[in-house]
Amino acid sequence: MARIRLQDVAERAGVSIKTVSNVVNGKGSITPETRLRVEEAVAHLGYRPNIAARHLRRGQSGMIAVALPELTQPYFAEIASELVRAAQAKQITVLLNQTGGEAESERAISDGIDMPLMDGLIMSPLALTAADLRHRTDAAPLVLLGEHVGDDSPFPHVAMDNRAAAAAATAHLASLGRRRIAAIGAKLPAGPDNALPQETAELRLEGYRRALEDAGLPWDPTLVQTVREFHRADGADAMHALLSLPEPPDAVFCFNDLLALGALRALRDHGLQAPDDVAVIGIDDIEEGRFSSPSLTTIAPDKRAIAETALTLLLENRSEPGHEPRTILVDYELVVRESTAGTGGLP
Repeated sequence: MARIRLQDVAERAGVSIKTVSNVVNGKGSITPETRLRVEEAVAHLGYRPNIAARHLRRGQSGMIAVALPELTQPYFAEIASELVRAAQAKQITVLLNQTGGEAESERAISDGIDMPLMDGLIMSPLALTAADLRHRTDAAPLVLLGEHVGDDSPFPHVAMDNRAAAAAATAHLASLGRRRIAAIGAKLPAGPDNALPQETAELRLEGYRRALEDAGLPWDPTLVQTVREFHRADGADAMHALLSLPEPPDAVFCFNDLLALGALRALRDHGLQAPDDVAVIGIDDIEEGRFSSPSLTTIAPDKRAIAETALTLLLENRSEPGHEPRTILVDYELVVRESTAGTGGLP
């Protein structure tokens, strides 16, 4: 079947090709009557704009790359979904890549090796530093997510204030009268088997310590559990260790929701409950936490804002290269659920 052209729509609607183009692209001043005729012709003929050709006329591919460490992590999967949604609204195709947080993979993607022509890259690096990225060989615009690159990033950067978010989580536990507040998620010493996002862990530990100080609570290193990864099993193992202490904690701040879900499982294995015995809070607001039993109190970053802000920055740098690098912090909120409030503490 032959492809329907703008000319076919124009002939049916009795208007010029330029008028059809203006209606399809939302440009120009078109009378309501003319717009209706064109839209009816488009619907009757089944016309579909050739998006690829439109991008090529503008010197663009109409595709961007997104590189994230681990797509089995619900947080990254939800970020990827938001990025795809935001890009589709602008008729942009997303090529999704999983790096595993490995330097070789991150470097290859940032340099555009074995990649099709892209209009830009949105990337959350774990292994590459700001210094590494200064030497990338691909000239396509780059926007960074997460904290790993630090404040001296040469590229636009979208993140949540992890110190403040961690402090808010810990302060919530202190406000409930909890006095032995543990932390799960501190970093292990650097090594080839340590996949933990180091900077995120450091920032969240700093926020935890600051909130303890603000609440007049002592710093107790025995209450801080290191983990290899931000996964459920690591959270469960850390919670088992905390419960074996002579004085177990009465609350736990987990550095992400998966760790918190593992901690909840460990509590149940010990015949304990949250929040009656130990209150538990995480960070990320992944969907799984809304349906766990008990449902998980969490710090919720604005994932939609992260995606839309990153895409906006990328497109700005695509159309007007040379923007000064800057960091944009997105909002977050405390979402109180059963793991700290109990079933009777929710509205």
